[in-house]
Amino acid sequence: MSPLPRLPRVQTALGTVTERLGKRLALGLLAAGVVLLAFAGLANEVREGETEHFDESIRFAVHGLASPPITAIVIAATELGSPAVLLPGTVIAAFVFLRLRRVRAAILLLVTMVGATLLNWLLKLLFQRTRPVPFFGLDAPSSYSFPSGHALASFCFYGALAALITARLRSRWLRLAIWALAVLVIVAVGFTRIYLGVHYASDVIAGYAAAFVWVLTVASADRVFRPADERGSKAAAAEPPPGGPGG
Repeated sequence: MSPLPRLPRVQTALGTVTERLGKRLALGLLAAGVVLLAFAGLANEVREGETEHFDESIRFAVHGLASPPITAIVIAATELGSPAVLLPGTVIAAFVFLRLRRVRAAILLLVTMVGATLLNWLLKLLFQRTRPVPFFGLDAPSSYSFPSGHALASFCFYGALAALITARLRSRWLRLAIWALAVLVIVAVGFTRIYLGVHYASDVIAGYAAAFVWVLTVASADRVFRPADERGSKAAAAEPPPGGPGG
């Protein structure tokens, strides 16, 4: 595996991303926020009607599937959308991209997760929806319910990672396998939040909706820079080692 790219190259890539894609990424983040605001506005308008009925119906239908073995698996699976997994996962994935000389892919993955964190924090603070009472004697998380942070963050991480990886693969079957795995994990995380009773179904759907727009924006940004990123990867062999030709 190649050594890490030199700092000037990383700074150049970051500057280029900021200059050429700053507005596009900002608009994408804004669009994701608007999607979530629209969904939340609708939920607020019908909170006493269809939305409440929908949330409660899904909540207890999923709870009807509960059994000790399933609960044990769900408690473990829900961690795939937790900061304890996604934070180190983001750092490791970005580091691997850097080692592969995919500098802009590393930057875009980091931008994706920073944007997801910002969206989640701002919208929870704005709507302050009270969480449902969790099942299985679990303690309710201290944050607000809308949107589901696990659903939003897992969609952003696994979706963006799948988009960045498959864009650089030629094998159709491998691309399909990676996307299938990403979708499976994303859906599983959302299901676990409803199963455990820590979120309503509308919280999870809203998190997915905002994340979809944001990941789509990042994936389109990646398409702009992919040729340059690939040229940089091929040029790695031409760079002299840090200590010079015999160093």
